[in-house]
Amino acid sequence: MRRGALDPEDLGISAVGSRRRVSGLRREEVADLASISSDYYARIEQGRLAPSPPVMASLVRVLRLDEDQADYASSLIEHAAHAEQAASVDPGAEASRSPRADRFRVRPQLQRLLEQLTETPAIVLGPRTEILAWNPLAEQVYAPFGEMSKKQLNYVRLIFTDPAMRELFADWPSVARSCVAILRREAAASPEDPALSALVGELTISDRDFGRWWAARNVARQDFGTKLLRHPRVGELTLDWDIFRYASAPEQQLIVNSCEPGSETRERLARLLEDARG
Repeated sequence: MRRGALDPEDLGISAVGSRRRVSGLRREEVADLASISSDYYARIEQGRLAPSPPVMASLVRVLRLDEDQADYASSLIEHAAHAEQAASVDPGAEASRSPRADRFRVRPQLQRLLEQLTETPAIVLGPRTEILAWNPLAEQVYAPFGEMSKKQLNYVRLIFTDPAMRELFADWPSVARSCVAILRREAAASPEDPALSALVGELTISDRDFGRWWAARNVARQDFGTKLLRHPRVGELTLDWDIFRYASAPEQQLIVNSCEPGSETRERLARLLEDARG
């Protein structure tokens, strides 16, 4: 919990004469700094009340949330507000809501674009990091997706359970932590998603690092970056990656890798492309 990570003295709260059983700020201290009642803050923290925008802004300041953390908190609050509104209009609305059956169907525009990206690795991910589609070069760079079962085709699951993926990424811990933080953002948007809960439960049990990083409650939204891969056939690949979202299907992400023209990585990708066409 964020308030447990804060040092009271950094916020002008003296520890002299007080005995603290836990680290960080107490609820009443957060409430006092945000100029709200302790009961009001407790209900916010427990998800029973959505704060007004001014109160939310005050809590972001007091808890010293960064941009990603503030965005995550807002997602949770927005969901709580929608649920409260739906319940007041129709108590059975949540239970009768139909599932988004087309959630995992790749949009034709994305599929067409993916097929046209012939010289750069590219994949389409779903909201739970499901690997929905890929081009031939992505299989050569990352893994033989076409040979995997539907359950295996999940990016975060592969990162944590496939030994080859641990070897592929030069900085695997950083990549894995980012995956956990991104997955937690989806958990905020879909807190009652049983498949997402099952994935988190499975990885928490099977991998100690995942459980530890998930419990840290860090969140992130990353749209670009650079990664170093140690490919078993062609050697090191330095790839820039960018995420593109289709407005009509924002839960589907097209991830495109690129590299500098004339670089060693470009030459090595060309070799892998020959294998893909082979």
